[in-house]
Amino acid sequence: MRIVVLIKEVPDTYGDRKLSLETGLAERTASERVMDEIGERALEVALSYADANAGTEVVVLSMAPEEAAATVRKGLAMGAASAVQVSDPALVGADLGTTARVLAAAIARTGFDLVITGNLSTDGAGGVLPAMLAEHLGVPQATSLSAVTITDEGVSGTRAADGATVSVRAALPAVISITEALPDARFPNFKGIMAAKKKPFETLSLADLDVEIDVAALPQTIMTAIAEKPPRGAGTTIVDEGDAGERLAAYLIENRLA
Repeated sequence: MRIVVLIKEVPDTYGDRKLSLETGLAERTASERVMDEIGERALEVALSYADANAGTEVVVLSMAPEEAAATVRKGLAMGAASAVQVSDPALVGADLGTTARVLAAAIARTGFDLVITGNLSTDGAGGVLPAMLAEHLGVPQATSLSAVTITDEGVSGTRAADGATVSVRAALPAVISITEALPDARFPNFKGIMAAKKKPFETLSLADLDVEIDVAALPQTIMTAIAEKPPRGAGTTIVDEGDAGERLAAYLIENRLA
């Protein structure tokens, strides 16, 4: 079985995030770029299955700038057998539709029995990419799983719903996404870090995937304007002199908060 795991380099979730006023993209310094935690958990699901089932090949795949190679290579150090990185200047600022199309082409080129992703990234938080990938690949999807069971024939799991738990299953090949309910990822050890340097690492361009990006022809999401958040103004202090309730109610009504 070949399992393709999508990973993504994102700004450090523990640091301050700021959008560039020129590009509208999140600023990412070298010291603040990390592998998205939900991608690490998705990789752990694949590696745990591979540990218990000989003959399973785990491939990490990412669409990212060339400088993200170190983050992609971390997936190899954690235990993946090979890595694929799609990098092309034309993909700067790509929206979800373009991203799904390109990733689907890379997945199809790589070959897969199962694709595992996080339910949503910590930077974009779109949450629709897994479903879009399944549509492009023409395979079933099982998204936002809080538990996963993989077999040679299919994949099943549970999804939390309002006041209930939903059981879902799909035949392979398929696309699934997982939530933070899945276990934490393993840490790369020294042996894994050294082995990662010798594992296959393929870098692909749009030409390699035979994908053309024509902004004029594709319905893409665009940012029309961006501005820095204004500084927080002083609040309104209400001192109770017997009429605090009335004054608070009036304030809420005036500011349309009630």
